[in-house]
Amino acid sequence: MSRTWTLADFDFELPPELIAQRPAAERSASRLLDATGDVAVDRVFRALPELLAPGDLLVVNDTRVIRARLLGRKSSGGAVEALVERVLPDREVLAHVRASKPPRPGSRLRFDDAFDAGVLGRAGPPGTPEHALTRLRFPDEPHALLERHGHVPLPPYIAHADDADDARRYQTVFAARPGAVAAPTAALHFDDAVLARLDARGIARTSITLHVGAGTFQPVRAESLERHAMHREWYEIPPPAVAAIEAARARGGRVLAVGTTSLRALESAAAEPGGLAPGARETALFITPGYRFRVVDLLLTNFHLPRSTLLMLVSAFAGHERMHALYAHAIAARYRFFSYGDAMLLRRA
Repeated sequence: MSRTWTLADFDFELPPELIAQRPAAERSASRLLDATGDVAVDRVFRALPELLAPGDLLVVNDTRVIRARLLGRKSSGGAVEALVERVLPDREVLAHVRASKPPRPGSRLRFDDAFDAGVLGRAGPPGTPEHALTRLRFPDEPHALLERHGHVPLPPYIAHADDADDARRYQTVFAARPGAVAAPTAALHFDDAVLARLDARGIARTSITLHVGAGTFQPVRAESLERHAMHREWYEIPPPAVAAIEAARARGGRVLAVGTTSLRALESAAAEPGGLAPGARETALFITPGYRFRVVDLLLTNFHLPRSTLLMLVSAFAGHERMHALYAHAIAARYRFFSYGDAMLLRRA
């Protein structure tokens, strides 16, 4: 009989001072909790190449964080904040809009005292996750306007306003395809020196894309996980990535997903009829303990929020009791948590 999981199963107490507000001075100087063996070992991230074997494959997410947060005013004069979730054709976007009252369809929002956006209405009917999003039309190409007038969409638990350092550090060295409103944070620890040592050791690398949405920070409100509706995210698995995974399997190498976003894209694609195949789709896959993994052998990930879908995912991957023990170790050893924090390397249970 399978267990019924609840929010309480994924709760823990985190001292507030362990929430990282700034990244490590050097990307690869972050700490790494190596949980690939029976006993967890405290390491530094730049040791990662030595923990992998020639023939292993890293799968990275090449999404690029856009300046998705806009500040402005409604035509009535009230303050408004928009977090662009997705860019659509015809200069339209889907955005989370915060204001004292929801803006009415047909009204206009002025951002950065520079351009007006028309309010088209809700993105979906009541009761759907899309109902929380507002459809807006911009006067020009959205990515260009966001780059000029938007702010780095730092997570809600980072207290400072975004600055030039965030514009540089809240972006991975793999970032190529604009579309994310949150960074795939496990990849923030890589730098050119680590990549060169991975190459020299014979560890292969391939890229997929998953544009991380603001729903990654959406709290789970239903006590029973079975009642939680997962946010949708767009992803693409290109043909070279499928070929690289097949080649790694053929030579006996392991597939290491760099971050939960890479894992979620790979497992979503593998769950499609016909198995892992190239293509672009949307995913609402909610991974909880009991899920059967099809592609990923190792997972590199940061430490996640209590009661979050990401903590549920890593608990499914590494084992629920083991994750509780690893998090207790990390707290006792004063690891830094969340987006700008430290990392851990996990093997599949």
